[in-house]
Amino acid sequence: MKSLYDILSERGFVEQVTDEAEARRILAGGPVSCYIGFDPTATSLHIGSLVPIMSLAHMQRNGHKPIALVGGGTAMIGDPSGKTEMRQIISKEKIDENAEAIKKQLSQYLDFGEGKALLVNNADWLLPLKYIEFLRDIGRYFSVNRMLAAESYRMRLETGLNFIEFNYMLLQAYDFLYLFQKQDCLFQMGGNDQWGNIVAGIDLVRRVEGKQAYGITFPLITTSLGTKMGKTEKGTVWLDGRLTSPHEYYQYWINSTDDDVERFMALFTFLPIEEVREVSTLNDADRNKAKAVLAFEATKVTHGEEAAVGAWRAASAAFGTKPVEASLFPSSTIPRRKAEADVSAIPAVEKRREDFQDGIAAFELFHEVGLCKSRGEARRNLEQGGGYVNGEPIKTFDEKIGLCHITSDGEILLRKGKKTYFRIVVR
Repeated sequence: MKSLYDILSERGFVEQVTDEAEARRILAGGPVSCYIGFDPTATSLHIGSLVPIMSLAHMQRNGHKPIALVGGGTAMIGDPSGKTEMRQIISKEKIDENAEAIKKQLSQYLDFGEGKALLVNNADWLLPLKYIEFLRDIGRYFSVNRMLAAESYRMRLETGLNFIEFNYMLLQAYDFLYLFQKQDCLFQMGGNDQWGNIVAGIDLVRRVEGKQAYGITFPLITTSLGTKMGKTEKGTVWLDGRLTSPHEYYQYWINSTDDDVERFMALFTFLPIEEVREVSTLNDADRNKAKAVLAFEATKVTHGEEAAVGAWRAASAAFGTKPVEASLFPSSTIPRRKAEADVSAIPAVEKRREDFQDGIAAFELFHEVGLCKSRGEARRNLEQGGGYVNGEPIKTFDEKIGLCHITSDGEILLRKGKKTYFRIVVR
Protein backbone atom coordinates (compact mmCIF):
# COMPACT_ATOMS: atom_id res chain seq x y z
CA MET A 1 0.00 0.00 0.00
CA LYS A 2 1.35 3.44 -0.91
CA SER A 3 2.19 5.86 1.88
CA LEU A 4 1.12 9.49 1.78
CA TYR A 5 4.72 10.44 1.00
CA ASP A 6 4.73 8.10 -2.01
CA ILE A 7 1.47 9.63 -3.25
CA LEU A 8 2.68 13.20 -2.87
CA SER A 9 6.01 12.36 -4.49
CA GLU A 10 4.63 10.55 -7.55
CA ARG A 11 2.07 13.29 -8.17
CA GLY A 12 4.74 16.00 -8.20
CA PHE A 13 4.17 17.71 -4.85
CA VAL A 14 7.60 17.16 -3.28
CA GLU A 15 10.49 19.54 -3.97
CA GLN A 16 12.54 19.24 -0.76
CA VAL A 17 12.20 17.25 2.45
CA THR A 18 14.21 17.60 5.64
CA ASP A 19 14.62 13.85 6.26
CA GLU A 20 13.17 11.75 3.45
CA ALA A 21 13.67 8.34 5.04
CA GLU A 22 12.02 9.37 8.31
CA ALA A 23 9.24 11.29 6.58
CA ARG A 24 8.44 8.26 4.46
CA ARG A 25 8.44 5.98 7.51
CA ILE A 26 6.27 8.23 9.68
CA LEU A 27 3.71 8.97 6.96
CA ALA A 28 3.39 5.25 6.26
CA GLY A 29 2.37 4.64 9.88
CA GLY A 30 -0.49 5.84 12.05
CA PRO A 31 -2.25 9.19 11.76
CA VAL A 32 -0.06 12.27 12.09
CA SER A 33 -0.80 15.99 11.89
CA CYS A 34 0.64 18.42 9.37
CA TYR A 35 0.02 22.12 8.93
CA ILE A 36 0.18 24.62 6.10
CA GLY A 37 -0.28 28.36 6.47
CA PHE A 38 -2.42 30.59 4.24
CA ASP A 39 -2.10 34.38 4.11
CA PRO A 40 -5.43 36.22 4.58
CA THR A 41 -4.38 39.12 2.34
CA ALA A 42 -7.54 38.86 0.21
CA THR A 43 -11.09 37.58 0.62
CA SER A 44 -10.27 34.56 -1.55
CA LEU A 45 -7.36 32.27 -2.27
CA HIS A 46 -6.32 31.82 -5.90
CA ILE A 47 -5.02 29.01 -8.07
CA GLY A 48 -1.51 29.55 -6.69
CA SER A 49 -2.78 28.16 -3.37
CA LEU A 50 -4.10 24.94 -4.88
CA VAL A 51 -0.91 22.89 -4.48
CA PRO A 52 -0.88 23.26 -0.66
CA ILE A 53 -4.66 22.83 -0.49
CA MET A 54 -4.56 19.63 -2.54
CA SER A 55 -1.70 18.25 -0.44
CA LEU A 56 -3.80 18.70 2.72
CA ALA A 57 -6.72 16.99 0.97
CA HIS A 58 -4.50 14.02 0.06
CA MET A 59 -3.31 13.92 3.67
CA GLN A 60 -6.90 13.67 4.92
CA ARG A 61 -7.86 11.08 2.29
CA ASN A 62 -5.02 8.91 3.55
CA GLY A 63 -6.04 8.93 7.20
CA HIS A 64 -3.93 11.79 8.53
CA LYS A 65 -5.07 15.01 10.21
CA PRO A 66 -4.48 18.25 8.26
CA ILE A 67 -4.26 21.61 10.00
CA ALA A 68 -5.03 24.67 7.89
CA LEU A 69 -3.56 27.74 9.52
CA VAL A 70 -4.91 31.16 8.56
CA GLY A 71 -2.22 33.72 9.28
CA GLY A 72 -4.31 36.38 10.97
CA GLY A 73 -1.34 37.32 13.15
CA THR A 74 1.55 37.02 10.69
CA ALA A 75 -0.42 38.89 8.01
CA MET A 76 -0.07 41.99 10.18
CA ILE A 77 3.65 41.86 9.36
CA GLY A 78 3.81 40.26 5.93
CA ASP A 79 6.04 37.44 4.71
CA PRO A 80 9.07 38.77 2.78
CA SER A 81 9.58 35.39 1.06
CA GLY A 82 9.55 35.72 -2.71
CA LYS A 83 8.92 39.47 -2.54
CA THR A 84 11.19 42.25 -3.81
CA GLU A 85 9.50 44.90 -1.68
CA MET A 86 7.53 45.12 1.54
CA ARG A 87 3.95 43.91 1.41
CA GLN A 88 1.25 46.47 1.97
CA ILE A 89 0.13 46.54 5.59
CA ILE A 90 -3.59 45.92 5.96
CA SER A 91 -5.81 46.59 8.97
CA LYS A 92 -6.65 43.99 11.61
CA GLU A 93 -10.34 44.34 10.73
CA LYS A 94 -9.67 43.56 7.07
CA ILE A 95 -7.39 40.65 7.99
CA ASP A 96 -10.11 39.19 10.24
CA GLU A 97 -12.68 39.56 7.45
CA ASN A 98 -10.38 37.84 4.96
CA ALA A 99 -9.50 35.09 7.44
CA GLU A 100 -13.16 34.19 7.96
CA ALA A 101 -13.76 34.05 4.20
CA ILE A 102 -10.75 31.80 3.66
CA LYS A 103 -11.80 29.47 6.48
CA LYS A 104 -15.15 29.00 4.76
CA GLN A 105 -13.46 28.50 1.39
CA LEU A 106 -11.14 25.76 2.66
CA SER A 107 -14.20 23.77 3.73
CA GLN A 108 -14.79 23.01 0.04
CA TYR A 109 -11.63 20.89 0.03
CA LEU A 110 -11.38 19.54 3.58
CA ASP A 111 -13.84 17.90 5.97
CA PHE A 112 -13.59 19.75 9.29
CA GLY A 113 -16.29 17.67 10.97
CA GLU A 114 -15.66 15.49 14.01
CA GLY A 115 -12.06 16.64 14.40
CA LYS A 116 -11.00 15.23 11.03
CA ALA A 117 -9.15 18.46 10.27
CA LEU A 118 -8.46 21.70 12.09
CA LEU A 119 -8.82 25.34 11.12
CA VAL A 120 -6.70 27.63 13.28
CA ASN A 121 -5.80 31.32 13.22
CA ASN A 122 -2.36 32.23 14.54
CA ALA A 123 -3.72 35.57 15.71
CA ASP A 124 -5.13 33.58 18.64
CA TRP A 125 -1.67 32.91 20.09
CA LEU A 126 0.56 35.55 18.43
CA LEU A 127 -1.37 38.71 19.33
CA PRO A 128 -1.37 38.04 23.11
CA LEU A 129 2.43 37.55 23.16
CA LYS A 130 4.47 39.93 25.30
CA TYR A 131 7.37 41.29 23.29
CA ILE A 132 10.13 41.14 25.92
CA GLU A 133 9.15 37.63 27.00
CA PHE A 134 9.01 36.49 23.37
CA LEU A 135 12.52 37.83 22.69
CA ARG A 136 13.84 36.18 25.85
CA ASP A 137 12.11 32.82 25.43
CA ILE A 138 12.11 32.41 21.63
CA GLY A 139 14.40 35.04 20.06
CA ARG A 140 17.46 33.74 21.90
CA TYR A 141 17.40 30.58 19.80
CA PHE A 142 17.86 32.43 16.49
CA SER A 143 21.18 33.33 14.92
CA VAL A 144 21.07 36.59 12.97
CA ASN A 145 23.85 35.31 10.70
CA ARG A 146 21.83 32.21 9.82
CA MET A 147 18.68 34.24 9.26
CA LEU A 148 20.47 36.58 6.86
CA ALA A 149 21.70 33.54 4.92
CA ALA A 150 18.11 32.48 4.21
CA GLU A 151 17.18 33.10 0.57
CA SER A 152 14.03 35.06 1.46
CA TYR A 153 16.13 37.57 3.41
CA ARG A 154 19.13 37.65 1.04
CA MET A 155 16.83 38.65 -1.84
CA ARG A 156 15.54 41.59 0.16
CA LEU A 157 18.85 42.90 1.51
CA GLU A 158 19.53 44.56 -1.84
CA THR A 159 16.23 46.46 -1.92
CA GLY A 160 15.82 46.90 1.81
CA LEU A 161 14.55 44.63 4.59
CA ASN A 162 12.84 46.35 7.49
CA PHE A 163 12.80 45.14 11.08
CA ILE A 164 9.11 44.22 10.97
CA GLU A 165 9.71 41.72 8.16
CA PHE A 166 12.87 40.45 9.86
CA ASN A 167 10.68 39.17 12.68
CA TYR A 168 8.56 37.04 10.33
CA MET A 169 10.77 33.95 10.52
CA LEU A 170 10.57 33.95 14.33
CA LEU A 171 6.79 34.13 14.27
CA GLN A 172 6.36 31.34 11.71
CA ALA A 173 8.81 29.17 13.62
CA TYR A 174 6.80 29.85 16.78
CA ASP A 175 3.65 28.74 14.94
CA PHE A 176 5.28 25.35 14.35
CA LEU A 177 6.40 25.09 17.98
CA TYR A 178 2.92 26.04 19.22
CA LEU A 179 1.17 23.47 17.01
CA PHE A 180 3.78 20.84 17.92
CA GLN A 181 3.05 21.45 21.61
CA LYS A 182 -0.73 21.85 21.41
CA GLN A 183 -1.69 19.55 18.50
CA ASP A 184 1.23 17.12 18.31
CA CYS A 185 1.90 18.44 14.80
CA LEU A 186 4.99 16.78 13.32
CA PHE A 187 5.05 18.24 9.80
CA GLN A 188 4.94 21.62 8.18
CA MET A 189 4.52 21.91 4.42
CA GLY A 190 4.67 24.90 2.12
CA GLY A 191 6.06 26.35 -1.09
CA ASN A 192 9.75 26.02 -1.73
CA ASP A 193 10.22 29.70 -0.89
CA GLN A 194 9.26 28.73 2.68
CA TRP A 195 12.19 26.34 3.15
CA GLY A 196 14.13 28.70 5.44
CA ASN A 197 11.09 29.42 7.61
CA ILE A 198 10.20 25.72 7.88
CA VAL A 199 13.75 24.72 8.82
CA ALA A 200 13.77 27.50 11.44
CA GLY A 201 10.61 26.03 12.97
CA ILE A 202 12.07 22.54 13.04
CA ASP A 203 15.21 23.89 14.74
CA LEU A 204 13.10 25.75 17.32
CA VAL A 205 11.14 22.57 18.15
CA ARG A 206 14.41 20.69 18.61
CA ARG A 207 15.92 23.37 20.86
CA VAL A 208 12.84 23.92 23.03
CA GLU A 209 11.37 20.40 23.17
CA GLY A 210 14.38 18.24 22.34
CA LYS A 211 12.29 16.43 19.72
CA GLN A 212 12.29 16.08 15.93
CA ALA A 213 9.84 17.68 13.52
CA TYR A 214 9.84 17.55 9.73
CA GLY A 215 9.27 19.71 6.69
CA ILE A 216 8.27 19.21 3.06
CA THR A 217 8.23 21.90 0.40
CA PHE A 218 6.40 22.01 -2.92
CA PRO A 219 7.76 23.19 -6.26
CA LEU A 220 6.69 26.69 -7.27
CA ILE A 221 4.42 25.82 -10.18
CA THR A 222 4.72 27.56 -13.52
CA THR A 223 3.27 26.59 -16.88
CA SER A 224 5.39 24.91 -19.54
CA LEU A 225 5.66 28.37 -21.12
CA GLY A 226 7.30 29.70 -17.96
CA THR A 227 4.37 31.85 -16.87
CA LYS A 228 3.07 32.00 -13.31
CA MET A 229 0.13 29.77 -12.49
CA GLY A 230 -3.24 31.47 -12.25
CA LYS A 231 -2.55 34.55 -14.33
CA THR A 232 -4.56 35.38 -17.45
CA GLU A 233 -5.07 38.49 -19.52
CA LYS A 234 -8.11 39.18 -17.32
CA GLY A 235 -6.01 38.91 -14.16
CA THR A 236 -5.91 36.47 -11.23
CA VAL A 237 -7.88 33.22 -11.31
CA TRP A 238 -9.60 33.09 -7.92
CA LEU A 239 -11.10 30.09 -6.13
CA ASP A 240 -14.17 32.13 -5.20
CA GLY A 241 -16.87 31.62 -7.84
CA ARG A 242 -18.04 35.22 -7.38
CA LEU A 243 -14.63 36.51 -8.46
CA THR A 244 -13.88 33.89 -11.11
CA SER A 245 -17.00 32.11 -12.35
CA PRO A 246 -16.99 28.29 -12.68
CA HIS A 247 -17.17 28.78 -16.47
CA GLU A 248 -14.08 31.03 -16.48
CA TYR A 249 -12.35 28.61 -14.09
CA TYR A 250 -13.13 25.70 -16.42
CA GLN A 251 -11.82 27.69 -19.38
CA TYR A 252 -8.55 28.37 -17.59
CA TRP A 253 -7.84 24.65 -17.25
CA ILE A 254 -9.08 23.60 -20.68
CA ASN A 255 -6.69 26.14 -22.22
CA SER A 256 -3.71 24.33 -20.71
CA THR A 257 -0.93 23.48 -23.16
CA ASP A 258 -0.38 19.87 -24.19
CA ASP A 259 2.83 19.75 -22.15
CA ASP A 260 1.01 20.73 -18.93
CA VAL A 261 -2.00 18.40 -19.02
CA GLU A 262 -0.45 15.35 -17.36
CA ARG A 263 1.35 17.38 -14.67
CA PHE A 264 -1.71 19.49 -13.86
CA MET A 265 -3.97 16.45 -13.78
CA ALA A 266 -1.66 14.81 -11.23
CA LEU A 267 -1.54 17.93 -9.04
CA PHE A 268 -5.03 19.37 -9.32
CA THR A 269 -7.37 16.38 -9.60
CA PHE A 270 -7.92 13.22 -7.58
CA LEU A 271 -7.88 10.91 -10.60
CA PRO A 272 -5.75 7.78 -10.02
CA ILE A 273 -2.14 8.34 -11.01
CA GLU A 274 -2.29 5.30 -13.29
CA GLU A 275 -4.96 7.02 -15.41
CA VAL A 276 -3.07 10.30 -15.33
CA ARG A 277 0.06 8.63 -16.73
CA GLU A 278 -1.94 7.53 -19.78
CA VAL A 279 -1.99 11.15 -20.99
CA SER A 280 1.52 10.75 -22.41
CA THR A 281 0.28 7.96 -24.73
CA LEU A 282 -2.69 9.86 -26.19
CA ASN A 283 -2.95 11.20 -29.73
CA ASP A 284 -3.81 14.85 -30.38
CA ALA A 285 -7.58 14.33 -30.54
CA ASP A 286 -7.68 12.36 -27.30
CA ARG A 287 -5.31 14.81 -25.62
CA ASN A 288 -7.87 17.54 -26.25
CA LYS A 289 -10.41 15.32 -24.53
CA ALA A 290 -7.93 14.95 -21.66
CA LYS A 291 -7.96 18.73 -21.32
CA ALA A 292 -11.74 18.59 -20.94
CA VAL A 293 -11.34 15.96 -18.20
CA LEU A 294 -8.70 18.11 -16.46
CA ALA A 295 -10.97 21.16 -16.63
CA PHE A 296 -14.02 19.23 -15.42
CA GLU A 297 -12.28 17.47 -12.53
CA ALA A 298 -10.42 20.62 -11.39
CA THR A 299 -13.66 22.62 -11.49
CA LYS A 300 -15.47 19.86 -9.59
CA VAL A 301 -12.87 19.95 -6.81
CA THR A 302 -13.22 23.71 -6.33
CA HIS A 303 -16.86 24.43 -7.22
CA GLY A 304 -18.65 21.08 -6.91
CA GLU A 305 -19.99 18.66 -9.49
CA GLU A 306 -23.11 20.63 -10.41
CA ALA A 307 -21.07 23.71 -11.31
CA ALA A 308 -18.56 21.55 -13.20
CA VAL A 309 -21.34 19.96 -15.27
CA GLY A 310 -22.74 23.41 -16.04
CA ALA A 311 -19.35 24.69 -17.16
CA TRP A 312 -18.80 21.55 -19.26
CA ARG A 313 -22.20 21.88 -20.93
CA ALA A 314 -21.61 25.53 -21.75
CA ALA A 315 -18.15 24.87 -23.15
CA SER A 316 -19.30 21.82 -25.11
CA ALA A 317 -22.24 23.69 -26.61
CA ALA A 318 -20.14 26.74 -27.49
CA PHE A 319 -17.17 24.91 -28.94
CA GLY A 320 -18.86 21.78 -30.29
CA THR A 321 -16.44 19.46 -28.48
CA LYS A 322 -16.88 15.72 -28.72
CA PRO A 323 -17.83 13.68 -25.64
CA VAL A 324 -15.14 11.76 -23.78
CA GLU A 325 -15.40 7.98 -24.17
CA ALA A 326 -15.75 5.91 -21.00
CA SER A 327 -12.49 4.15 -21.84
CA LEU A 328 -10.62 7.43 -21.34
CA PHE A 329 -10.13 8.24 -17.64
CA PRO A 330 -12.79 5.79 -16.37
CA SER A 331 -12.63 7.27 -12.85
CA SER A 332 -13.72 10.70 -14.06
CA THR A 333 -17.38 11.64 -13.63
CA ILE A 334 -17.37 13.93 -16.67
CA PRO A 335 -20.62 13.47 -18.65
CA ARG A 336 -20.07 10.96 -21.46
CA ARG A 337 -22.80 12.15 -23.81
CA LYS A 338 -23.02 15.03 -26.24
CA ALA A 339 -23.96 18.25 -24.46
CA GLU A 340 -27.32 19.84 -24.97
CA ALA A 341 -27.20 23.38 -26.33
CA ASP A 342 -26.89 25.33 -23.09
CA VAL A 343 -24.70 28.41 -22.86
CA SER A 344 -26.22 29.73 -19.63
CA ALA A 345 -22.93 29.36 -17.75
CA ILE A 346 -21.12 31.69 -20.15
CA PRO A 347 -20.56 35.12 -18.55
CA ALA A 348 -23.37 37.50 -19.45
CA VAL A 349 -24.71 41.00 -19.01
CA GLU A 350 -28.19 42.39 -19.56
CA LYS A 351 -28.83 45.31 -21.90
CA ARG A 352 -31.99 47.07 -23.07
CA ARG A 353 -33.33 46.46 -26.56
CA GLU A 354 -33.33 50.19 -27.24
CA ASP A 355 -29.56 50.27 -26.65
CA PHE A 356 -29.20 48.52 -30.00
CA GLN A 357 -31.69 50.69 -31.88
CA ASP A 358 -28.95 52.61 -33.68
CA GLY A 359 -26.33 49.86 -33.34
CA ILE A 360 -23.16 49.85 -31.23
CA ALA A 361 -19.71 49.82 -32.85
CA ALA A 362 -18.19 46.37 -32.32
CA PHE A 363 -14.96 47.68 -30.76
CA GLU A 364 -16.94 49.74 -28.25
CA LEU A 365 -19.15 46.80 -27.33
CA PHE A 366 -16.18 44.42 -26.88
CA HIS A 367 -14.61 46.94 -24.50
CA GLU A 368 -17.87 47.68 -22.70
CA VAL A 369 -18.57 44.04 -21.80
CA GLY A 370 -14.97 43.39 -20.75
CA LEU A 371 -13.77 41.18 -23.60
CA CYS A 372 -11.01 43.74 -24.18
CA LYS A 373 -9.36 46.00 -21.61
CA SER A 374 -9.49 49.10 -23.81
CA ARG A 375 -11.04 50.37 -27.02
CA GLY A 376 -7.58 50.32 -28.59
CA GLU A 377 -7.12 46.64 -27.75
CA ALA A 378 -10.62 45.90 -29.07
CA ARG A 379 -9.91 47.74 -32.31
CA ARG A 380 -6.64 45.86 -32.88
CA ASN A 381 -8.26 42.52 -32.08
CA LEU A 382 -11.13 43.11 -34.52
CA GLU A 383 -8.86 44.45 -37.25
CA GLN A 384 -6.90 41.18 -36.99
CA GLY A 385 -10.05 39.10 -37.46
CA GLY A 386 -10.37 38.04 -33.84
CA GLY A 387 -14.01 38.99 -33.27
CA TYR A 388 -17.28 37.16 -33.88
CA VAL A 389 -20.95 37.84 -33.30
CA ASN A 390 -23.31 34.84 -33.18
CA GLY A 391 -20.55 32.76 -34.77
CA GLU A 392 -20.04 35.07 -37.76
CA PRO A 393 -16.78 37.03 -38.24
CA ILE A 394 -16.92 40.75 -37.58
CA LYS A 395 -15.56 42.32 -40.76
CA THR A 396 -14.54 45.78 -39.50
CA PHE A 397 -13.70 47.12 -36.08
CA ASP A 398 -16.57 49.62 -36.19
CA GLU A 399 -19.21 47.26 -37.62
CA LYS A 400 -22.54 48.02 -35.95
CA ILE A 401 -24.02 45.41 -33.64
CA GLY A 402 -27.74 46.07 -33.69
CA LEU A 403 -31.26 44.71 -33.48
CA CYS A 404 -30.63 42.35 -36.39
CA HIS A 405 -28.11 40.46 -34.26
CA ILE A 406 -30.56 39.62 -31.48
CA THR A 407 -31.40 35.92 -31.73
CA SER A 408 -34.80 34.32 -31.18
CA ASP A 409 -33.61 33.56 -27.63
CA GLY A 410 -33.16 37.29 -27.05
CA GLU A 411 -29.38 37.12 -26.88
CA ILE A 412 -26.25 38.23 -28.72
CA LEU A 413 -23.23 35.93 -28.47
CA LEU A 414 -19.84 37.60 -28.79
CA ARG A 415 -16.57 35.75 -29.20
CA LYS A 416 -12.99 36.93 -28.92
CA GLY A 417 -10.49 34.66 -30.63
CA LYS A 418 -11.20 30.94 -30.48
CA LYS A 419 -12.20 30.44 -26.88
CA THR A 420 -13.47 33.56 -25.09
CA TYR A 421 -17.25 33.97 -25.18
CA PHE A 422 -19.61 36.54 -23.72
CA ARG A 423 -23.43 36.73 -23.85
CA ILE A 424 -25.58 39.81 -23.99
CA VAL A 425 -29.09 39.13 -22.75
CA VAL A 426 -31.41 41.70 -24.36
CA ARG A 427 -34.47 42.74 -22.36
